[in-house]
Amino acid sequence: MNDTGNFMLLDIFSRPIWESFNYPTDTLLPSQIMKLGGSLSARTSDTDFAPRRFQFRLDLDGIAKLITINLPGNFSYYNYSSIGDTSNPGDQVVFDLSGLYVLTKNESKIFIMKPEVPVSNPLDYYMRVSLNFDGALTLNSHSKDPSAANETWTTITSIPEDVCWSIKGEMGSGVCGFNSICSIQSDGRTNCICPDGYSLVNPADAYSGCRPNFLLGCDNSLGQTHPENHFMQEKLNVNFGFSDYEVLSSINRESCKTACLHDCLCAAVVFNPFKFRCWKKRSPLSNGRVELYTTAYFKTAYNSSPDIPLLPPKVPAKDQNILMIVVLSVLLGSSVMVNFVFVGFFMFLKRNLLGPEISPNESSIENRLQQFTYKELIEATNGFKEELGRGSCGIVYKGETRSTGLIAVKMLDRVFEDIDREFKAEVNIIGQTHHKNLVRLVGYCDEKQHRLLVYEFLRNETLAKFLYGDPKPSWKQRTEIAFGIARGLAYLHDECSKQIIHCDIKPQNILLDEYYNARISDFGLAKLLLINQSHTKTNIRGTKGYVAPDWFRSAPVSVKVDVYSFGVVLLEIICCRRNVLDTEVNEEHKRILTDYAFDCYLEGKPDALIENDMEAMDDRKMVERFVMVAIWCLQEDPNVRPTMKKVLLMLEGILQVSAPPAPFSFTSIKIEH
Repeated sequence: MNDTGNFMLLDIFSRPIWESFNYPTDTLLPSQIMKLGGSLSARTSDTDFAPRRFQFRLDLDGIAKLITINLPGNFSYYNYSSIGDTSNPGDQVVFDLSGLYVLTKNESKIFIMKPEVPVSNPLDYYMRVSLNFDGALTLNSHSKDPSAANETWTTITSIPEDVCWSIKGEMGSGVCGFNSICSIQSDGRTNCICPDGYSLVNPADAYSGCRPNFLLGCDNSLGQTHPENHFMQEKLNVNFGFSDYEVLSSINRESCKTACLHDCLCAAVVFNPFKFRCWKKRSPLSNGRVELYTTAYFKTAYNSSPDIPLLPPKVPAKDQNILMIVVLSVLLGSSVMVNFVFVGFFMFLKRNLLGPEISPNESSIENRLQQFTYKELIEATNGFKEELGRGSCGIVYKGETRSTGLIAVKMLDRVFEDIDREFKAEVNIIGQTHHKNLVRLVGYCDEKQHRLLVYEFLRNETLAKFLYGDPKPSWKQRTEIAFGIARGLAYLHDECSKQIIHCDIKPQNILLDEYYNARISDFGLAKLLLINQSHTKTNIRGTKGYVAPDWFRSAPVSVKVDVYSFGVVLLEIICCRRNVLDTEVNEEHKRILTDYAFDCYLEGKPDALIENDMEAMDDRKMVERFVMVAIWCLQEDPNVRPTMKKVLLMLEGILQVSAPPAPFSFTSIKIEH
């Protein structure tokens, strides 16, 4: 075994007769080469090394491809490739410290993946490229220093960014198998779930696909053509990219569901309420994934338990008559008693378990969130008595319930009253977020014109009060808070099932828990405001001093507006001061922190930003790194700003921070409140 990780068998003359680098499995190491016809095959799971249907290979035509294959065969259902120059085909795939690339016949390099920012001191890190069992090709690093803060493998970059959307095709099952729904978890891995009424084909393999727990088809003897034997199971924000066999236009939701119920060939329908279109799907369903504002309805038998036999035992015709007489006699004789018991049980259940009746706007939000009535929240907040704060979306009140304890109730502004369906869809997405650096949504109210969100209550209030108060927080506390905010934003941008742009990052929207961990609040609401076009034409989202220049252009707003705002907040964390100050005339050069910080950086005096902070002065390298990262975030051109994922890696010292150019100063632009 040599230092590169290549395991070699040598003959008596020390000549290699076999080496592991020539037979890669799912990983490439630096200096490893994959020749024409070579491939990486994803394993089945973290613990099962049997190959599954994902491959990364260099075909004989010189094209590098990510593919899904029809195991046990080798036919490619779908390929994801950024290389298509047949006039200069690839000769081999090479992985070295500069990244993964195809070396062509004329020895030019076509990069498949590489760090956008070079890893600081690459020799201090282990590197590898791996094909994960979910089909994503990732470039990873791990510090060789056992005392490093990050002791796990860190994914620097990956392709494709969202395997659920990228790995698809008219043939094949997609990432998760047939009849399964694919989404992205907080750790970037895929999550495969079966619809209600379906079970995994292989209970030990989440990627094996799903089978219905009942018989689908057109066999009249089994009752499959009888609509009364089935109902339509709803799943919000889900679509199956293929399997269509009929499209119905100008149709409402109920008619769409009914059309499937009365069609024995139909396994599911997907309905878009904005286009009033209905896509009928046949079994097996393929390429299931999360997609906003579409709803899937699965035809499900009333008896769809996986523990119940799919085929009922046959009873001789003669015995059927006798059996029918006995059954009817028993039922008629006991029907009165059964009815009394059933009515009594239902009244008990309603009174003691279900609580007061809720009459919301036909709510269809996932049941992981608690649904409150408006009356319950009036009682919980004592008539909305104690105000905790005001934001761009509404007022927050303190409350308390028996089931949740202390809560923070946000009463949304009236602009949210007329977007009922969008409210449900977006709150459903907010409810699916789960990260230690986000404020957790525990419930909601969607009753008539009332729109309220119920969050966990955090005792230490906002970063603004902590940062601008006295005494100042320690340098260590401030760096941990900066890391936490960066991790939370990276999760919202890159790791949610659907990307969330915050649009109003500022210290007032960063809360602190009892351990002073940063928790981002108010995320996920900006998109609802953007739906109201008249609102967005007259108002710029964001807060003066934190708003990105992107808002003043006609170009679409992206996650880079959050990166800009984070740059401002990062400077405030470094300096323990606000971005804009009312200072004396002789302190005018310090009034705008973003300008002053860049001046200090140009003069080689970042220490001036942390005057009288001895703890920070003892950590000058980190201070300088944080200032440089902040300046990168503040670039006028959003394309020049790094992603939050890269920002986090630079803050942690995993990626080297190069010298930033001058940011655009737009302090003269006036923003009206």
